[in-house]
Amino acid sequence: MALPMNDTRLKFMEAIARRRTITALYNGAELTLAPHLMFERRGDLFVGALNLNKNWRSDEEPRLGQFKLDGLGAAEVRDEEFEPLPSFEPAPPTEIDTLVLAV
Repeated sequence: MALPMNDTRLKFMEAIARRRTITALYNGAELTLAPHLMFERRGDLFVGALNLNKNWRSDEEPRLGQFKLDGLGAAEVRDEEFEPLPSFEPAPPTEIDTLVLAV
């Protein structure tokens, strides 16, 4: 089944391919994300991204959050580049997921 192309999907694909940060609205809050991968789960698209707005405890290793693409709006690719997390593996989070794109 081919997934429809939409503006948000294209912007996240560009951000992943170019290793650029992206801003988007999620649950009413503006987030700045470093998207590492896009994957499909049960017919829905998700993005695995580092939330650059999150305050991590000093003993906590930053990790990717999973964001449903349908829940992300007003996406804008920024000029700011990012380096993938050192622990990042370009693989879908679970065996039921299908990788679409990764850095």
